[in-house]
Amino acid sequence: MRNIQSLDIQNFLPHRAPFLMVDKVISIDEEHVSTSFEIRTDDIFVVNGEFSEVGLIENAAQTCSSIVGKSYFDEDDVEGKGAKLIGFISAIKSIKVTACPKVGETITSNAHLQSRFDADNYSICTLSCTVLSSNKELLSCVLNLFIQKLE
Repeated sequence: MRNIQSLDIQNFLPHRAPFLMVDKVISIDEEHVSTSFEIRTDDIFVVNGEFSEVGLIENAAQTCSSIVGKSYFDEDDVEGKGAKLIGFISAIKSIKVTACPKVGETITSNAHLQSRFDADNYSICTLSCTVLSSNKELLSCVLNLFIQKLE
């Protein structure tokens, strides 16, 4: 079993700096993922020293997409070379933002797969996600995502 925390998440998400909103995958399986992200001063979603609501939503979406995206890679593909993926939020079914984290805080995001439909080279899924900082809930949401493997 590989150490998931040592993997470079950039290899498995289509996002790159400055739009990458996940630093580490803490744990992942077919129905759950937990990630972390440190809020930095130069982040594009930082406004007046706080990570904005839009940044929290993007962090949640990137966290959620890793559950489904994982299935497009072989277990021994530790460099993420086996697939090129694109994905986007197709709907925000519900969202509640209670606070925004400040620069220097590390947020932890926990997502759970609620439903999934797979076709030949794409998946449509519904996931719930909670974003926390110091065990305080910042955001909870339910998102629909579309994930597609590029040929």
